[in-house]
Amino acid sequence: MSDRVLGAVCVVASAAMAWAAQDYAAAISYEPVGPRAFPLLLASGLGLSGLWLVLKPSAGAEAFRGVPWKPTALCAAAVLVYALLFQWLGFPLATALMAVPVGTAFGGSWKQSLIGGAALGGVLYLMFDKLLDVVLPAGPLAALLGGS
Repeated sequence: MSDRVLGAVCVVASAAMAWAAQDYAAAISYEPVGPRAFPLLLASGLGLSGLWLVLKPSAGAEAFRGVPWKPTALCAAAVLVYALLFQWLGFPLATALMAVPVGTAFGGSWKQSLIGGAALGGVLYLMFDKLLDVVLPAGPLAALLGGS
């Protein structure tokens, strides 16, 4: 994929993100910025980066020649499955399960990846849910974690 094609895809994706974020609004306005600011900021960064890729002089098509496509595809598939299972399994379990293929794609063993994912899912859940008061789905572990 050339830089220009990737840049054009980024510009289109950023426009779609910005369009989708227009309807984001908090039920109760308790913060001056609101929930649409972060997606719009990401869309702006993605759009400007994509525009830069479209307009900059190309250094050649050698940039993607050494990309490890199999691990990259495995990580992308794991993130897609994570998004599909997130609500049903809850944050801690979905994160632990996603960490296995991602960790093995980066050279870890399945055991290391599962332990790391379980620790990551549990610690991040507790940090967001208890410390920062951000509600995340607990899934089947709701009774154990005291979440929703």
